[in-house]
Amino acid sequence: MWRSVIAGCGSYLPANKVTNANLAERVETTDAWIRERTGILVRHFAAEGEKTSDLAMAAARAALADAGVDAAEVDLIVLATATPDQTFPATATRVQAGLGCRPGAPAFDIQAVCSGFLYALSVADALIKAGQARTALVIGAETFSRILDFTDRTTCVLFGDGAGAVVLRATPSTGDGGERGILSTHLHADGRHHDLLYVDGGPSSTGTVGHLRMQGREVFRHAVTNLYEVVLEALAANGLQADAIDWVVPHQANQRILDGTAKKLGIDPAKVISTIAHHANTSAASVPLALCEARRDGRIQAGQLILLEAMGGGFTWGSALVRL
Repeated sequence: MWRSVIAGCGSYLPANKVTNANLAERVETTDAWIRERTGILVRHFAAEGEKTSDLAMAAARAALADAGVDAAEVDLIVLATATPDQTFPATATRVQAGLGCRPGAPAFDIQAVCSGFLYALSVADALIKAGQARTALVIGAETFSRILDFTDRTTCVLFGDGAGAVVLRATPSTGDGGERGILSTHLHADGRHHDLLYVDGGPSSTGTVGHLRMQGREVFRHAVTNLYEVVLEALAANGLQADAIDWVVPHQANQRILDGTAKKLGIDPAKVISTIAHHANTSAASVPLALCEARRDGRIQAGQLILLEAMGGGFTWGSALVRL
């Protein structure tokens, strides 16, 4: 039996910082309005010519360095993104070539929007457990600034660009729940809610990239309920109670969603990692960005039990329970 252990993580944010005041120069809004409703202070936008693959490679290099792993050892890349460089080929293949990973190793994209990293983590974990990979790069990378409508203040203030990555290593498992590694993953989707959060374009519909559209109040309502339930599902699958969790690393969508979910679960808000203030909602990148920051600053320590959770357009949502 094999278990997927997170051996290292890395992140990247573009150099271009965009404050709430900067956005107020482009759209009718204020710093106070954004802070009060979202908790966001600043976000990062990719520079002209800076692509999702560039962000992904920077995060991946940092993760490989953190793990002490050479790119040639990587035999699987799963990249979560809703903003790929091109319709095809997969952005993951550009990352594979750019990093100098072994030619022939599988590399592909997953599109589950803000839940994408959890979907990617689950797929990579399954392939490792099946013996089809030993060292995997799992990446979440987005350039959401390219699909924002800067005349819509209800959406353009919420999102930013960035990337986060983890290196998974196959490790022999004894079946002991106290071992390091991914204990379980839990994925869901409900396509009936398509019109609550979507992009109004695509190759087979409009032939254009389109812009992000969202009904914020409805998304908030579903998010708190779905995230609450998928966290309970992860705990039940492992015979644990909420107080066993050392840290919750959630999708960074809105501070109110983070607070609402923690309250519903009865989890101390101090145990919930929040990074939304300084990088906003980076979709598939937000969970690994938050995980890497909390590891880097010493909050998250080896051996601790971490609960990852996210919800995104589709709707898709999921969770993962990991012992670092």
